[in-house]
Amino acid sequence: MDYKQAVVVREDLKMSRGKTCAQVAHAALSSAEIAMERKSQWYEAWKSQGQKKVVLKAGDEGELRELYAMARGLDLPCYLVQDAGLTELEPGTVTTLGIGPGPKELVDRVTGPLKLL
Repeated sequence: MDYKQAVVVREDLKMSRGKTCAQVAHAALSSAEIAMERKSQWYEAWKSQGQKKVVLKAGDEGELRELYAMARGLDLPCYLVQDAGLTELEPGTVTTLGIGPGPKELVDRVTGPLKLL
């Protein structure tokens, strides 16, 4: 079975490249930590397969929250990032969503129609 992780970024926020990269890293790490705790077999398989990940875009916070609900419904490890508000954004702004690592088939059920960032 193939495993992967997806990170979804809100396109409407127009974050700088650096801010986007930091938020993607936060989502990827936090979601992976959840997988390590709750789905250790998935996490270990993903690591052994090279930690495949993809970064995708969503239109707005509503879409990100819908994806989060779908991922939770499939029992995928996931993490919704809320910014601390120290630089470009207001505190609590939802910026990114980390999904997985998990079975590619399940991750794709949630993120399949999204376009690459």
